[in-house]
Amino acid sequence: MIVRKNTVGVKVGNVQIGGGAPIVVQSMTNTDTADIAGTVQQIYELARAGSELVRVTVNNEASAEAVPAIREQLDARGCSVPIIGDFHFNGHKLLEKYPACAEALAKYRINPGNVGRGSKRDPQFAQMIEFACRYEKPVRIGVNWGSLDQAVLARLLDENAQLAEPEALEVVMREAVITSALESAHRAIELGLPKDRIVISCKLSRVQELIAVYQMLANRCDFALHLGLTEAGMGSKGIVASTAALGVLLQQGIGDTIRVSLTPEPVHNDRTLEVIVAQEILQTMGLRSFLPLVTACPGCGRTTSTYFQQLAQDIQSHIRHKMPEWKRKYHGVEDMQVAVMGCVVNGPGESKHSNIGISLPGTGEDPVAPVYEDGVKTVTLKGDRIAEEFQTLVETYVDSHYGRKEGAAG
Repeated sequence: MIVRKNTVGVKVGNVQIGGGAPIVVQSMTNTDTADIAGTVQQIYELARAGSELVRVTVNNEASAEAVPAIREQLDARGCSVPIIGDFHFNGHKLLEKYPACAEALAKYRINPGNVGRGSKRDPQFAQMIEFACRYEKPVRIGVNWGSLDQAVLARLLDENAQLAEPEALEVVMREAVITSALESAHRAIELGLPKDRIVISCKLSRVQELIAVYQMLANRCDFALHLGLTEAGMGSKGIVASTAALGVLLQQGIGDTIRVSLTPEPVHNDRTLEVIVAQEILQTMGLRSFLPLVTACPGCGRTTSTYFQQLAQDIQSHIRHKMPEWKRKYHGVEDMQVAVMGCVVNGPGESKHSNIGISLPGTGEDPVAPVYEDGVKTVTLKGDRIAEEFQTLVETYVDSHYGRKEGAAG
């Protein structure tokens, strides 16, 4: 059993981060925020996929001016997902000039390394915090080692050089990341921002470095923590690296909200994949349930047909497509287990362990497919319509086994 570390709870719109609340999934748009229609559509798609918070870039006057309209159009579509503003360099100016933007955002992300240089850093950071206090908004102090506060790093390097046995550069870098986050958070509190409106992140792009930093951070503070491997990469590399890093930290009870930062493919540009991966990390670790999971065998010499692979893919896609409707109508359907197996070796046994499962015939086996519900064989499917018939059985199982929510139609 995973025991979560105690952190201070932070309310972001209608979503609770930390304080014992379930770990929150968030994502970020990659549209030009000034493109209101495009940004609204991408936020809507991310929210429909399961993103509970969505961050947008607010980097210029056009994007700041667009934020209130984006919020209004999302509300008109019945999408209440909180929007987070990502500020760098000029956030203090944008929040001052566009109060409607400051009001429409549910949280501000501030990077201490990019809030201002030299003598401008402290007053510009203070101005950002002043707006957070004025509009009663939480803030994420988001340190990234690619844009680390150079003043903090220089100070720690000087201190390290005075030691009889100086630490290695990577050790000083870790400490600089943590120090930047904690000093900024405590400065925000001094400026009047309550502790229950502060979330901290310290993002790095190397797995072991990220794990080490968050372990240290969790031992030194009780702020709500946002996890994410920055610049994780594309495809399997990004998924594996993010899963490896986040999996270790989550197993240790560290983390209150997560983002999987995947580079989308240039052709499909599907931003929702990072949401799906984040959900599956949490669900496979038993930390949350988002939608029914499909168990499927990898295939072997007994399964030379691709039929079971196609059925597993179709069922998984069907479940994800139906989940928004099911979630509104049924209690507990997200915990359902479905099995699509390819031969008689493990097929019947695995199917019996699921809520509903099908064991398809392997090479040389009788062309029949027994279906099991809650451990009992209920029907044997044959012929060319096994896929369609099994999909119907899954629909029927959901309707008959999960209680309808009050007011649900159908």
